Amino acid sequence: MDINEIKKTILGKWQSISPKVRPSNQKNENGSAKPFYLSRDFEYMAGDRFTLTIINYADPFGKIPLAKIAITGHISWEGAHSIAEGAQKVNFTADEVYEVTPLIQGFADILNQVANSGYDKWEIGKVQSIFGKTFLPFGLTERQYFKEYDLIYVFKNLLFWGVRNVDGGGFDSEENRPTNLQIPMIRLSNDSHS
Repeated sequence: MDINEIKKTILGKWQSISPKVRPSNQKNENGSAKPFYLSRDFEYMAGDRFTLTIINYADPFGKIPLAKIAITGHISWEGAHSIAEGAQKVNFTADEVYEVTPLIQGFADILNQVANSGYDKWEIGKVQSIFGKTFLPFGLTERQYFKEYDLIYVFKNLLFWGVRNVDGGGFDSEENRPTNLQIPMIRLSNDSHS
């Protein structure tokens, strides 16, 4: 598929098959990356717009939700990726919305310690925008858009992105763009907003 066919194919809503494990940039005592778990709801819309909702979990089965992250922004298409025929390099930029909602008291308590400047008190179920603000837990600085250098690959109605680097490091530069595929998302619908 060329880029226009890929864009047409991915229009609509997608969802994680199950929670997936991801290495974090926090380390265990032995130096290995601590795991964390998440699920994703993604929608690709006309005009290269997207929405992404991530739920982070404390456990591999997704029974203990920690936080909800909501992002809206744009995708830029950067050319072919060598991981598979038809894969494309993409950049996701959160240039419209970036919100965090604590879903458990322990996570709210942590945010009240490390992200209290410029925010209301973090409380369970209370949405706060981190858009354009300093947010140390995610390494964001004021007036900075969150951006990831990622990939998209479609195979048999499954949508793949890149798998997180084994050291837990983010996709924060072209050099850190992923080189492998992660667990795919499945299509929920192909109804999209324009």
